[in-house]
Amino acid sequence: MLRRALLALPLLALPARAEQSPPPVPRPLVLAEEPLLRLGDIFENAGRLAHQAVGAAPAPGRRMVLDTANLAAIARRHGLAWRPLSGEERSIVERPGRPVPREEIEALLRFDLARLGAEAEAEIELPGFAPPLVPLAALPEIALEATHYEPTGRRFASTLVVAAEGMATQRLRLTGRALPTVPVVTAARRLAVGDVVRAADIDERRVRAERVRPGTAQRAEDVVGRQLRRPIGTDFPFMLADLMAAAVVRKNQPVLMVLDGPGISMTAQGRAMQDAARGERVPVMNLLSRSVVEAEAIGPGRVRVLPGAVPLRVAGRG
Repeated sequence: MLRRALLALPLLALPARAEQSPPPVPRPLVLAEEPLLRLGDIFENAGRLAHQAVGAAPAPGRRMVLDTANLAAIARRHGLAWRPLSGEERSIVERPGRPVPREEIEALLRFDLARLGAEAEAEIELPGFAPPLVPLAALPEIALEATHYEPTGRRFASTLVVAAEGMATQRLRLTGRALPTVPVVTAARRLAVGDVVRAADIDERRVRAERVRPGTAQRAEDVVGRQLRRPIGTDFPFMLADLMAAAVVRKNQPVLMVLDGPGISMTAQGRAMQDAARGERVPVMNLLSRSVVEAEAIGPGRVRVLPGAVPLRVAGRG
């Protein structure tokens, strides 16, 4: 027993080996989600120093590069035990951002310019414009300052002010033109020759006036219910010359012939000799007498024999 106790004494005398934490190392890529950078954002294993503020993060959508000298200076300034192993170590700090919707900026410009004499639905032309970026979770406020409009050339200038939590207020100079637009009716899908245009087949939009050809359909009522003389592709504008009244009677189609007169109302079966839209005149053959008379198309498969109509002479018949 004594011998065992004596053997155990050297083991008790050995100092306990301290558990070492991994050394700090710079992160190759840092995604900064807040306006302030902390030591733990840049260095892994920064321990109790991780929450120390280092400095401002880049603006939303921007980046900065911390080279070996920058990293060493930051570590030294904040008491972090890190020494570079080479001169190639660096951290790239990026701050995600999202653009302010261009549509919101254009709507604000359109409203401001309308008060200065521009068309209320003008197309806003902003050459070389890139919407400013704001933090991902921010709800930005935008405003315009010192807006000027020159009616002769339709040119404008204004200062866009963008404010959002987590970033400095941005001011951006805007210059461009406010160009007049006109309504245009375009095809929502591809249509073939002979198709009758329905309300679901069209889109209504405004297009820069200088780009619209004469004869372009500008009202839905000029298009819906009309029949196409030519095919049309998706998003192409309808041309009035390519539209005609939809045929309610087709060539060689059996039709009901109606004859109304004072004290008389008669019907007979006939055959249309050509296409006809509602209200158009069409030659119709009476299937019983084989005579051809002039009638008016009054609905799908129906014609009204005109009062006093006499048989028409048809080529090839005596």
